[in-house]
Formats: sequence, C-alpha cells, structure tokens
Amino acid sequence: MTSREIAFVVVGVITALSALLSVTTKHVVHAALWLLVSLGSLAGAYVVLGQELVGLVQLLVYVGAIVVLVLFALMLTRAPIGPHPEIDTAPWQRTLASALGGATAALLASVLLPFFASADVAADVPGTPQIGEAIFGTWVWPFELLSVLLLVALITAFAVSRIVLQREGEVR
Repeated sequence: MTSREIAFVVVGVITALSALLSVTTKHVVHAALWLLVSLGSLAGAYVVLGQELVGLVQLLVYVGAIVVLVLFALMLTRAPIGPHPEIDTAPWQRTLASALGGATAALLASVLLPFFASADVAADVPGTPQIGEAIFGTWVWPFELLSVLLLVALITAFAVSRIVLQREGEVR
C-alpha cells in the first residue's frame, strides 16, 4: 500500500466518522461542526486524489458557505441548541432509520461496485484546466444561482428572527 492510499484511507475514515457523528448527535451546533469536519476532510480526499481545484471548490462552496449559513441560521432563529424533548425521536425510529440507511448503502454498493471493479478510472481523469472550464464555463450560472439562493436564505432567516423577536416583545 502506498502512502497516497494510506492518506486516502485515513481521510476517508475521518470523513465517514464525522458524517456519522453529524447525523447522530443531539446538539444542533455540534452537528453543524461535525458537518464542517466531514466536508473539510472530503476536500482533503479530493486533494489526495490529485484534484486540487475540486477540493478548493469543495472548501469554498460547502465549508465556506453552507456550514456558515447553517450556523448563522441557528444563531438568528434561536433554535434549541441541546437535546429537546419536543423534537426528539423515539429509539425505534432511530433504529429503523439506521437499518434503512445501512440497507440502502448495501444495495448501492452491491449494484455499483461491480461496475467499477474492472474500470480503469485513472485513465479518464480530466485535469485542472478541463475541470475549471466546466465549472466556470458551462456551470457558472448554477453557481451564481446557488450564491443568490444562499443570500436569500440568510436574509430570510434574519427576517424570521426579527418577526419572532417583535412578537415576543408584544406579548410581554
């Protein structure tokens, strides 16, 4: 096993564990922070695979925008931070969700792994100029629309928090 493969396995394990912790924690802020670790280590996996541009876009778009948006939305809407009995799920629902998630992953693995077992993936990997041209040429408008959508979501979260604050002030 080469050092590149070892680095990829280490980064993959960190990504998988932090994603699992993001889904299973009962603290919303902790979930957002574990999501940050998961998305950041996924960018590290792209770098290990030699796709630096995709890793940078992963950091900029997902870590830099999505997670910050989630944290701002949590702060502005005053969502309950810790475990809350009104929004907690029953243990049987968590067990059923885990079983369904595991079954879905096993089904996808059994269908997709045979296709990639004999394929020579490294021969068809485009370089940074081709990826940059595809992202900022063909896909520039979806990226711009995503940034507008994130801005609208942040402004809406701020507006909703102000409405809630005004109503609480009127009731008292």
